[in-house]
Amino acid sequence: MASNVEQNIRPEYDQVIQDIADYVLDYEIESEEAWDTARYCLMDSIGCGLLALGFPECTKLLGPVVDGTRVPHGARVPGTRLSLDPVKAAWDIGCIVRWLDYNDTWLAAEWGHPSDNLGAILAVADHLSRQNVAQGREPFRVRDVLDAMIRAHEIQGVLALENSFNRVGLDHVLLVRVASTAVAARLMGGDREQVMAAVSQAWVDGSALRTYRHAPNAGSRKSWAAGDASSRGVQLADICMRGEMGIPGALTAKQWGFYDVSFSKTNADQKVKAEGERQFRFPRDYGSYVMENILFKISFPAEFHSQTACEAAVTLHPQVGGRLDEVDRVVITTHESAIRIISKEGPLANPADRDHCLQYMTAVPLIFGELRAEHYEDGFHNAHPEIDRLREKMEVIEEPRYSADYLDPDKRSIANAVQVFFRDGSSTDKIEVEYPVGHRRRREEGIPLLEQKFRDSLATRFPARRCGEIFALCSDRQTLGQLPVHEFMDLFVI
Repeated sequence: MASNVEQNIRPEYDQVIQDIADYVLDYEIESEEAWDTARYCLMDSIGCGLLALGFPECTKLLGPVVDGTRVPHGARVPGTRLSLDPVKAAWDIGCIVRWLDYNDTWLAAEWGHPSDNLGAILAVADHLSRQNVAQGREPFRVRDVLDAMIRAHEIQGVLALENSFNRVGLDHVLLVRVASTAVAARLMGGDREQVMAAVSQAWVDGSALRTYRHAPNAGSRKSWAAGDASSRGVQLADICMRGEMGIPGALTAKQWGFYDVSFSKTNADQKVKAEGERQFRFPRDYGSYVMENILFKISFPAEFHSQTACEAAVTLHPQVGGRLDEVDRVVITTHESAIRIISKEGPLANPADRDHCLQYMTAVPLIFGELRAEHYEDGFHNAHPEIDRLREKMEVIEEPRYSADYLDPDKRSIANAVQVFFRDGSSTDKIEVEYPVGHRRRREEGIPLLEQKFRDSLATRFPARRCGEIFALCSDRQTLGQLPVHEFMDLFVI
């Protein structure tokens, strides 16, 4: 018999939500490589945050929502004197870690920066440790932070492997919110139902649009969007720890769920996706794969698809820097993802616009032999019109092999090549770099440079003695792992 009423039978939680909860609560992390890489990731992420504190456009956003607010057992923000509630602390930590586009990266069908979740992890672990000690209970240890980092990296990274949110206009910080919610609920002591409820709420929130990352609207929101997502994860976890119910069909509900509302893109030129194509695809189970294969930004504070182009440009600088007036054209050979998100022509309106422009990030090291965060600022850009003159001579072309190797799970290269042609008919060699120094294939070469990057960042905020103490502690995995989180965070108070 036909009916115009819905059957109100509450479903089981979507399998995607159940799998995330089971992984967060039950998986045993046994990979020594993952544990060690997480330690380097912790060092690097905090270092990136310390560097960001030198930029007023970042620091103006930090601090309590209401000035003068005092929080019992507040969480610390590294490199400051702030002591905040864990929701705002997660926002601030996530903001500074991400501000300079210098923290780790994951590249797949969706890209992102899994260390963005550190905002939630450090804020919750620090606050709860201080609270526990005040109540005579055991604090969290730094090993608990590393554990949560491995899990958050894995959730965000595995969801990104074959599910392209950017192709339907959604920003990758959605995955930060999901991962942060899951690990924050675990740190708060959530059981399976509470973790699932919290994760379902994260999906129901929908997602930010990517428009603030792309021409002609690129702007500084991309530098705090991940902190915002991580902070929201803490808030959702807290709500569900208070007994708030979840939304079991958050993904699969007909018409109203995430798949139907947000993960299918339709327009006049595209048919509605078949039902099965709206589901997420998972080529592997959750484990520790993402942390083991994470990409570090070591040489340049630049969007990761450009890292190898920057490296090639530094190599070519001695041949080009003194002949700028003789340059006829610059050919950048790259992969499809770089063309889609960072290849730009025309005026660049702000630092966030410049650090997401392949041509700008190649031009600066060709001219100056280096690329630093200060090179994106208005003052530097306006003082050097030769940068834009060189950009106007650039040609960007796709190499199909680069695009294929970028998506190959056994390679995951991020290849670029740069060649400069002069008006007299001569040219430089074509410099090709397939794997950046922060890639797993270049770990042996990269780790000493990563450690030096951390030392340099510490020196921007602390006296030499403190820098030495922090670095020595972080270099000792066993001692660091057993240190109470609140004592670790106190080391970074100025």
